[in-house]
Amino acid sequence: MKTRREMLASSAKVAALLAGAGLLPQAALAWTQSAFEARSVADAIKALGGGAPTESGDVTITGPDIAENGAVVPVGVSTHLAGVKRMAVLVEKNPSTLAAVFDVSDAVDASFNTRVKMGQSSNVLAVALMADGRVLYAQKEIKVTLGGCGG
Repeated sequence: MKTRREMLASSAKVAALLAGAGLLPQAALAWTQSAFEARSVADAIKALGGGAPTESGDVTITGPDIAENGAVVPVGVSTHLAGVKRMAVLVEKNPSTLAAVFDVSDAVDASFNTRVKMGQSSNVLAVALMADGRVLYAQKEIKVTLGGCGG
């Protein structure tokens, strides 16, 4: 019987071989390092391939008004618009502004729930990058009583 460690090691080797042969889906290989390193909302949107954002009632964001623990703040983002390429969650005052990004296709409903880490009270943005180049957003202020980024 193989141990868990041996199983993981062999799985990693198989994944490396598949990636080297180009047999993994492109979405699995996508990584937007510069977007996650961005320090401002504008820089994060630019790194994701977007331009100037426009506030829109068609994009919604849900979350608590006051989060007791900034380490696990539940946030939901959604839109009913057709032609969404990506949805992103941005936390304005975090050391790393981009908290999450989701690639969307026609087969996927552009509605996501996640938990983000917040170091302090901040505006949280739901950003929809559209296929036609528009960048739409909604924002909500969430107050944090206990910071989750080492605060």
